[in-house]
Formats: sequence, C-alpha cells, structure tokens
Amino acid sequence: MMQTKQCQSWSAQAFNQSPDSDNQIHGDEMAKQYGFQGGLVPGVTVSAYLTHPAVAAWGLKWLESGRAHVTVSSPLYDEEAFDVEVSNTSEFEYNAKLIRPGGVVSATAEVSIPNVVKAMPKKRGDPLLEAGYEPPKALPAAIRQLQMQGCFAMPYAWGGPHNMQTYLRQHSAMPELLDPAQGGYANMSFILGLSNWVLAANTYMNPWIHLETTSQNYAAIPAGTELVVEMQVLDLFSKKGHEFLDVEVNVFENNVSEKNGGAAEAVCFSSIDLRAIYKLRGQ
Repeated sequence: MMQTKQCQSWSAQAFNQSPDSDNQIHGDEMAKQYGFQGGLVPGVTVSAYLTHPAVAAWGLKWLESGRAHVTVSSPLYDEEAFDVEVSNTSEFEYNAKLIRPGGVVSATAEVSIPNVVKAMPKKRGDPLLEAGYEPPKALPAAIRQLQMQGCFAMPYAWGGPHNMQTYLRQHSAMPELLDPAQGGYANMSFILGLSNWVLAANTYMNPWIHLETTSQNYAAIPAGTELVVEMQVLDLFSKKGHEFLDVEVNVFENNVSEKNGGAAEAVCFSSIDLRAIYKLRGQ
C-alpha cells in the first residue's frame, strides 16, 4: 500500500508575477483606482499557495488526479507574509485557508484526490484564434454571443521563460517536481492561468478579477509540452453592481495524430470551471 505524507500548513511571502499584465488590476495604479492597496496577486497564484501542501505531500499523484475548489474572497498583495492553514485532513483530502496579516482570510479551498474522478473531457476541435484578432469588449451581449456561437481555442506551451513558471520569488522553494530549473512539471498558477488567458483572448476585459475555480487534473504537464486550450461560456449574471461570468476550460495536448479521429484522442491535462468578475461596479 502506498505510504502518503500528511498535508502540512505552511507560510511564505506573496509574489505578484504580473504587475505589468494587460489586466491592470495587477498593477498599483489601476488597483488603487478601485480602492485596493496596490496591485493584486493573481487569483491563480493564490490558488497555487492553497494547493502547495497537496503537491508537497502527494506529489505526482495529485498533479495526475487532484481536484481543488478555491474561492478568493479578498486581495493578497505583493510581498505580504501569509499563512496557509490546513485542517480536516485525511489520507487524500484537506481544507485550507490563506490568512493575510491581521488575520484576514484571503481565500479558502477544498483539496483532494477523489475516489471517483469525473469523465475526462473530449476535445471539440474549436478553431484557433488567428493572429491579430481583436476580441470584442466584455459586454453582456458580446458574451452571450460567445455562449451561443462558441469560442476560439488558444495554443500554449509549458517550458522556457514564463511569468507563471514559479509562484514564489525563489523557485527552489516550490516542491522539487515543480522547479523549472530542474525541468519540472507545470504548477497550478500556470495551469489555472490558462483559463484566464483563453478567456481574455476571447473577450477584452480590463480590469477584471478571477474569483473562483474548480479544477480536476487528469495528467501532469511535463516541460516542453505543447497545449491547446478550449473554453465555453456557461453563464453570466449581475450581482451587487458587478458583472460575473462562468466558463468551462479544458487543457489538452496539442499536435495529436489524426489517427482514429485525433481530437477525441487528445489527452486532457486539466478541466477548470472559472468564475470571474468581467466588469467591476463603476467601470
């Protein structure tokens, strides 16, 4: 029987990898206009902090079959010290909360390797977005159009210089199997970041806020892997003056042989349900 480590609480210093992002909520100037102290650490990075104990304890098994539901409730800022408190642990399950200075809970998560994993999504073969495409501004009518007509897919790759190659300033502080200097597997800030990037490629949003994800891993992403990411709009709604949308994003291997229908043969690395505020109150 496999011996497993117990997931442990941990502490670190927050790292905003994207202060110059096209989503200017990660930069100080725009963030302060909306009442924040400074540029927001990306929600995908906050999620990586909450799933860090799973990778540290369960290793490759979690990257290949782990599930996480993460909700970001308040901002985390660059260089802030934070604690991730792990509770309700069992062999392959725990709850966690990320605590900022002053005891403020910034995000929560339920993390597990489920006994029953939902069926792996099949690649639809959505058309790739062409170079030079200018996405429509994120307004309800435009997003409804995406919901009805479908979205463009986007190619990406894991490996080489990338702002999400690490979720800590010192990449060596991540679990060894994620260390980019050692040709590590893709970390969750990159994997969940794919849902942000494909969404932003399909509709222009600035600023916007990543709020919540439910992700299911199916395979680890090794260095040098070519990817294609498909998305579909599930829902959009208004609440407290903000405009929200829900999308499903699936991450597949790219350049798959056309043998036996190719698209259905592609490995799905991860499936992500994302909720975001695409238009802030007063925007």
